[in-house]
Amino acid sequence: MIDINLIRNDPDLVRENIKKKFQDRKLPLVDEAIALDKKKRELQQEGDLLRASRNTLSKQIGQLMREKKTAEAEAVKAQVSENAARLAEIEKEEPEVSEQLKKVMMSIPNIISPDTPIGKDDSENVERKRFLEPKVPEFEIPYHLDILEKLDGIDIDSARRTSGQGFYYLTGDVARLHSAILSYARDFMIGKGFTYCIPPFMIRSSVVTGVMSFEEMDGMMYKIEGEDLYLIGTSEHSMIGRFMGQTLDESKLPLTLTSYSPCFRKEKGAHGIEERGIYRIHQFEKQEMIVICKPEDSCMWYERMWNYTVELFVSMGIPVRQLECCSGDLADLKFRSCDVEAWSPRQKKYFEVGSCSNLTDAQARRLGIRYKTEKGSEFAHTLNNTVVAPPRMLIAFLENHLRADGSVEIPEVLWSYMGGTKEIRVK
Repeated sequence: MIDINLIRNDPDLVRENIKKKFQDRKLPLVDEAIALDKKKRELQQEGDLLRASRNTLSKQIGQLMREKKTAEAEAVKAQVSENAARLAEIEKEEPEVSEQLKKVMMSIPNIISPDTPIGKDDSENVERKRFLEPKVPEFEIPYHLDILEKLDGIDIDSARRTSGQGFYYLTGDVARLHSAILSYARDFMIGKGFTYCIPPFMIRSSVVTGVMSFEEMDGMMYKIEGEDLYLIGTSEHSMIGRFMGQTLDESKLPLTLTSYSPCFRKEKGAHGIEERGIYRIHQFEKQEMIVICKPEDSCMWYERMWNYTVELFVSMGIPVRQLECCSGDLADLKFRSCDVEAWSPRQKKYFEVGSCSNLTDAQARRLGIRYKTEKGSEFAHTLNNTVVAPPRMLIAFLENHLRADGSVEIPEVLWSYMGGTKEIRVK
């Protein structure tokens, strides 16, 4: 949510930002916000005047009664009653107008970074950097589901019977590899000075609407029937919600946190050959990183965070690239975002394995996350980034470490997490 002062002082900037995101349908929201803000301030001003006059008129009634000016006192009493009735109307209308304004403001997208390329959708995202040389082996690489089945590492048919489409069982050495990658990612981030957390896996609606837009909420979140609780789509939701309504100590910023959680998502996305298997599923696990910092530091942390993910993948011998998200591919709360994509030797192209986002103060305004300053308090900036999400990461890992005989090599950084196992063989 952007600052209302920006709409008051520079509505054209807000309109231009909406156009850059190709959301022209939202242009009327700017005028709605201006009108509602004006009405809210007028109601506040009128209410303050009526409250101030209440004491003055009460004193006037007492003076008139002492002077035995009964008729004049009754006239003033009538004015007091009339003012009280009007004040009651205002006190009922003002929160309604405030709620309408809040809803409109929460639908207006955050101002995007000047470094964000302008484009309609993810097809216009821009490659910035590559890390490690992508290679294609001389032997044919099977589809990842076929690799997993030959390693006796997956059971999708049973998962369909127990849970439906979009679920799977991982088994044996592959399941251990999955856990090893998460454990390595956890320790990797702890080594970078991040504090490890395991958050609640369900959050209330007040947190959901604070961390994401209404459109994202409808498309992603599973609601618990009969409860004001949602399953988290990523631990970012729960981790940022932890600081809702708090004013943080400036000396403790930045807060650098890394969290593990399962993630639950309704949307499976487009269908096709690349959607078969475990590329898009309803449930997965992820190691995340979260930073809450002062505004002047958020751009520095954005660069640092996505580079941590790159460093992690490179340490496991997986070529990656950084892809800058264009304006039309940014969710409404994002100031700037990039994807880290891993090389697929089978497809001979890169695919997304993580996303890093700077949301400036958009989430903080919705959730009321501030920090103390010498002059009072300011809204903090929030950032999030995927350290690793094994379902997709597992695909990149298997393809890049597959041998011609179907076995999979385990890089040295994972040996200790695999109990000394250095390869997974075909069963």
